[in-house]
Amino acid sequence: MSDISKGSLILVTGANGFIGSHVVDQFLAAGYKVRGTARSETKGGWVKEIFEKKYGPGKFELAIVPHMDQKGAFDEAMKGTAGVAHVAANLVYDAATEKLSSPAVIPEVTATVKDILESAAATPSVKRFVMTSSSTAATNPKPGVKFTIKDTTWNQEAIDAAWAPPPYNAERRWDVYGASKTQAEQELWKFIREHKDIGFVANTVLPNGNFGPFLSPEHQAGGGSTATWISNLYKDGLTYQKDIPPQYFVDVRDNARLHVAALTDPAIQNERVFAFAEPFNWNDVLHILRKLRPNHKFSPDMENDVKDLSIVAPHARAEEILKNNFGQKGFISLEESLKANIAHLD
Repeated sequence: MSDISKGSLILVTGANGFIGSHVVDQFLAAGYKVRGTARSETKGGWVKEIFEKKYGPGKFELAIVPHMDQKGAFDEAMKGTAGVAHVAANLVYDAATEKLSSPAVIPEVTATVKDILESAAATPSVKRFVMTSSSTAATNPKPGVKFTIKDTTWNQEAIDAAWAPPPYNAERRWDVYGASKTQAEQELWKFIREHKDIGFVANTVLPNGNFGPFLSPEHQAGGGSTATWISNLYKDGLTYQKDIPPQYFVDVRDNARLHVAALTDPAIQNERVFAFAEPFNWNDVLHILRKLRPNHKFSPDMENDVKDLSIVAPHARAEEILKNNFGQKGFISLEESLKANIAHLD
């Protein structure tokens, strides 16, 4: 039996984000109540409207946390919650983000993780904690290279490259992002090791690129998530996507379900759950989109058809979790996910 009973209140940070909103949705569908955070009423008000319409009043409440990097930012929002799903990130990947050129941003990210863990440790009602990590906490994409990712794999490569001496330039951004995710997750496990008498169980979920449906295309399809890689390709053709290497994907609904399981399944303790469904490259995506929308004009295939050849050893464990907790035979397929991703587009 779970430490967290149905009807308990769960804190989900970043509830208005693409992943965060789906995490909220899956907790509500599973019979829990949710307090979700957003940085402002303007950014998060629509979330409350959507979930009240879907699940009725009293199931979801919105908490405003304007600056998550401030000490004790989540103290108030955490009061009375039985579990915490920390999905919000104060650093997201964007090739145009200048601050990603320097590793100076990384300590801010790790400090935020430590602070929310301290808040959870100081909240007696909190029994379990799950944090959204990233595939880049394990490895950068390495197209054409066959290697094995284990649950003990860390992206030391990105850390070394991010913290290398100047000059700092745009080429460093992917490594700075990967290093921030790696060191943020390592901060969590360090905290758990150093606080053996802590009152909660912790797990992490490491998703790769998230595709799938927007809960609110009006508020989410404009940018800020990997799902826009697909919707933008549909509308504008292959542009910046050419610079995004082949890698794994996960449907955002499966990612969210893995978060729910990691927070509520007592059999999952101190685990890194790898949300890697299957590998893709842009020709795979184009072939599926042409099948789904035969009358739409798409970009021609890329000449370079290199694949992600990595072997994800913890893949089977994630499938087992989906089966045990949700009765699924496996991950949602790339085709099904892409179909949902473009459902709002003509």
